[in-house]
Amino acid sequence: MNGIIGKKIGMTSAFSPDGRLVPVTVVQVGPCVVTQVKTIEKDGYTAVQLGFDEKPVESLSKPVAGHLKKACDKGFKVLKEFRTPTVDGVEPGATVNLDMFAIGEKVTVSGTSKGRGFQGTIKRHGFSRGPETHGNRNHRKPGSIGNSAWPAKVIKGKRMPGHMGVDRETVKNLTIVDIKHKDNLLLLRGAVPGPKTGILEVHKTDK
Repeated sequence: MNGIIGKKIGMTSAFSPDGRLVPVTVVQVGPCVVTQVKTIEKDGYTAVQLGFDEKPVESLSKPVAGHLKKACDKGFKVLKEFRTPTVDGVEPGATVNLDMFAIGEKVTVSGTSKGRGFQGTIKRHGFSRGPETHGNRNHRKPGSIGNSAWPAKVIKGKRMPGHMGVDRETVKNLTIVDIKHKDNLLLLRGAVPGPKTGILEVHKTDK
């Protein structure tokens, strides 16, 4: 396995192996259950589908419950698929946990960023403010957006005010500061996308 599903718990600080106090994000990683194994012969590629965060089977829709029944008699809130070079030795119903990671290793974390609603160009794109002197009316306005007589239109893709957040974000090369096997916790140096309790994908990285 080269990836696993997790949940963001929050941020704190911890001492790194070299004795420095660093900011860390606490991520509850797994345990996950293998709910499906995909092979080249049957599906055209190799991948492993994992289930995370158990829920009652009775609350699932019949198609999802029927799909999960092939692997185990449990229900899950989250199902995600991870591509793997090979699926040899991986069986449905098996448990995946933190054993794939080591302290000091680099990982890549993907998740959904916090929703920030409708925002202006200063917060959304980092535009500069206008003059704040008396009589000026251009404090936070985006300014001119169109062209002159030609092409006489607003160019597609113009950076404008609008909805911000709720996007898939990926942070690469985060260092594992500590691992709490008993509580299934990873302590990652730095910040990761999303709010507390947000679902994350933690991938091993070769960089």
